Amino acid sequence: MTVNLLDFDAEGLLAWFAENGEKPFRARQVLRWMHRSGVADFDAMTDIAKSLRDKLKAMAVVLPPTVVSDKLSDDGTRKFLLDVGGNNAVETVFIPEDDRGTLCISTQAGCALDCAFCSTGKQGFNRNLTVAEIIGQLWRANQALGVVHGDERVISNVVMMGMGEPLANFDNTVAALRLMLDDHAYGLSRRRVTVSTSGLVPAMDRLRDECPVALAVSLHAPNDALRDQLVPINQKYPLGDLMAACRRYLEKAPRDFVTFEYTMLDGVNDSDAHARELLALVRDVPCKFNLIPFNPFPGAPFRRSSSERIRKFADRLIQAGIVTTTRKTRGDDIDAACGQLAGQVKDKTRRTGAVPLRFQELKP
Repeated sequence: MTVNLLDFDAEGLLAWFAENGEKPFRARQVLRWMHRSGVADFDAMTDIAKSLRDKLKAMAVVLPPTVVSDKLSDDGTRKFLLDVGGNNAVETVFIPEDDRGTLCISTQAGCALDCAFCSTGKQGFNRNLTVAEIIGQLWRANQALGVVHGDERVISNVVMMGMGEPLANFDNTVAALRLMLDDHAYGLSRRRVTVSTSGLVPAMDRLRDECPVALAVSLHAPNDALRDQLVPINQKYPLGDLMAACRRYLEKAPRDFVTFEYTMLDGVNDSDAHARELLALVRDVPCKFNLIPFNPFPGAPFRRSSSERIRKFADRLIQAGIVTTTRKTRGDDIDAACGQLAGQVKDKTRRTGAVPLRFQELKP
C-alpha cells in the first residue's frame, strides 16, 4: 500500500524507514527535503541514493491537499481553499503584517461544536483531517508564497484557528505541531505556534504534557448560563473547570499567559456588567484578551458591537491591568475573517446538536 510521507512526524518517519531497512539519517534527509525545501518529487532529492529514490517511488508519495482556489483580499490577506477528498474542502488563511506572517490552519472538515456565532459550526461536521492534510496547508502556503527553503520566514507564526476544534483531532494535530517545531522541518518556535480551543479540558491537559505550545481559549462569555448558549461545549466543561485547566496549562506553557478570545456581540456579551464578570472570572489566570468584532455571515442572529462599545469594554479590562487588544478585521471581503471560514462539507448531519453535549463524547 502506498504511504503518504506527509502523514509522519519525525519519529514516525524514522520508524517507517527502519521498518523498511533504511538508516535514520535517510529519514532525516527526506524530512528536510519534504518540509524545509517543499519537494514532493523523490527524483529531485538529489543527495539521496538513486536506489532509495526508486524504492520510495514504489512505496510512497508526498501528497499535500490540492489547492482549489486562491483568493487575495484588498488588505493582503490570502485565503486558500484546499480539496481534502470526498467532496470536502477546507480553508487556510495567510495574514501578512509588518512584523510577522501568520498562517491560520484548519484541523477538521467542518466543526461539531456548533458555536452560535461561527459560520464553520453552522455547516456541520464531516471528519478529522489527517496529518498530511493539516501540515499540507503549511506546505502549500509556503509554495504559494514562494518559500522553498525553510530558512525563510514569510510564515513566522501558525495558529490552529481555522475550521474545526484542534483538540478534538488531538493525535493528528499534535503530530502536525511536532513537524512545525522540528528543526529538520519548519523550525518554528513554540511561542509562535498557537492552538485555539473552545475548552476541551482533558485534551488541554494532554497538550500541556505532550506538546505545549501557546494557548488561546475561545471564551466569548463571562458566565456559564450565557456560554452554554454561545459555546455548547461549556455544558460539558463549564467555566470553573476551564479556568482550572488554564492554570494547569501555564505550568508548562512557552508563554506565561493564556490568550482569551472574545467575540463582541451587540447586546449579548458586551456590557459593562459582562466586563466586570470577566474580571472576576479570570482573576487567578494570567491572561491577555483579544476582542474580536463579530464577523457576520448569512443567517447570523447577531450584530457586531459598535466600535465605541468595544473601546469601552476594552478600557474596563485595561484599567484592571489586563493586556487587551482588539483584532483587526482582516480579509472580510473574501470571507476570510475570524468566524467566517466555511469551506465545503459534504455531510452536514454529523453535528453534536443531535444529542445533548453533556451526555456524549466527541468522536472522530
